[in-house]
Amino acid sequence: MTATDSPTVPTAPARTVIELETLLLELRADGVAGLTVNRPGRANSQTVTMFHEFTDAALAVRDTGARALILRGAGDRAFCSGFDLAEVGAIQQMGVREFLRFQEAATGGLAAIRQLPFPVIAAIHGPAVGGGLALALAADIRLAAPTAKLSCAFVRVGLSCGELGTSWQLTRLLGYGRAAELGFTGRIVGAAEAERIGLVNRVVPSEDLFAEADALAAAISGNSPGGVRMSKRALLRNEEISSYGAALELENRGQALLTCTEDMPEALAAFTEGRASRFTGR
Repeated sequence: MTATDSPTVPTAPARTVIELETLLLELRADGVAGLTVNRPGRANSQTVTMFHEFTDAALAVRDTGARALILRGAGDRAFCSGFDLAEVGAIQQMGVREFLRFQEAATGGLAAIRQLPFPVIAAIHGPAVGGGLALALAADIRLAAPTAKLSCAFVRVGLSCGELGTSWQLTRLLGYGRAAELGFTGRIVGAAEAERIGLVNRVVPSEDLFAEADALAAAISGNSPGGVRMSKRALLRNEEISSYGAALELENRGQALLTCTEDMPEALAAFTEGRASRFTGR
């Protein structure tokens, strides 16, 4: 991989872009990172290599001090149109054990994005279908342009929605009935319906999509880094446990740890003095 200066947004803060074969990882001086699916000529479709690179990118960004990550697709056509059908032939040639290794690499790549210790914001325009929907679901927050089209397209190619974490994510996000309808039909969900049923957080005008994602990331970055990270940890882990008591234990431990940081007394002092907090993350 090579590091180059990005020419796309001259007004953005100083930054470095790490170019992978299928992805661009942007590290900005303001603490907001960006991950772009970079196959615009193929509607940002996924490849075997891309799934490995999701893991590589997550490992590269997780310890950089980033406060938030914005996930997007390159160009104007699509967020991510799912797995590239041009690579399906190679998958069909795999034996069972080889295919299982591929599945583990694919699910591991999206899990690495989901498990980043800071918030991930997906800025969705155009199709986010199949594996592209799974990628959007790996984010904590989803913003959508009116052009967004989301679909569990797996059943249309003879697979199930039990793929890349989609069945688990959808049932928790939408409830069983809505998840079942989308999973069984594979129908396209437009931006307005996606907002109404909670599949995306909100719809914003296409021309404002990335600026809105930036503004949201900036709002997150203005808070205590430790507090945001502990909040994400609590939210993610409490999705995976059913016990109220266990949830309280997790929350109690996180809050106790945060009282030992420098940011909590700084926030209290700032409130008392009527000024903005100066968080350091220490």
